[in-house]
Amino acid sequence: MVNVLVVDDEAGISSAIAYALRREGYAVETAADGVEALERAEVFRPDVMVLDVMMPRLNGYDVCRKLEGRDKPAILLLTVKDDIVDKVLGLELGADDYMTKPFDMRELIARVKALSRRRGADAAHTAGTDAQETIALGGLRIEAYSRTVRLEGKPIELTPKEFDLLLLLARNPERVYSRESLLEQVWDMDFAGGTRTVDIHVQRLRKKLGAWQHLIQTVYGIGYKSAAASTP
Repeated sequence: MVNVLVVDDEAGISSAIAYALRREGYAVETAADGVEALERAEVFRPDVMVLDVMMPRLNGYDVCRKLEGRDKPAILLLTVKDDIVDKVLGLELGADDYMTKPFDMRELIARVKALSRRRGADAAHTAGTDAQETIALGGLRIEAYSRTVRLEGKPIELTPKEFDLLLLLARNPERVYSRESLLEQVWDMDFAGGTRTVDIHVQRLRKKLGAWQHLIQTVYGIGYKSAAASTP
């Protein structure tokens, strides 16, 4: 079960969020300020934290700072502010997502689901593996930790989403992913354009892979897969 810690000094808001998440099957605890949040986090070990920014004793930004370096949960920040500077600050301090009050509860639940999926996938992959993971696939060498890719020994420049897409496929050669599944696992909620987004990124990625573009194969009517290593 996924643990979610809801932190907000407005009892009505935290109770409403907790109720909605429990209906979705999450284990939920609440805290009324940043100090209490850190205390609860030590015991409850949340996978996701829904964290208000403006709180007494210790604000959300300070909570993010103090969580840095621990087994940090995925963090969804809540605030009444809608300034880009505040958003960037929260993300730079380690938050994973950001919503402005007032918010739609359905959207909040969807974002919590996306964060919990991402954290679950990361945990499943990193458990028992070397943090310096290297994947060799044909002429490709993918360094997961440093997020670098070499093609026949030469580095190639990929956008963050291109890298995430390639890494997901390369980790699971011959596994077929639907376009919808790739949207969920690579883009979470931060995409526009529907499944066409996946097609465009695959096209760009293949172009950059040159003679090794055949490693990303189309499964017609379904989506894409990574081929097992072979010669160009």
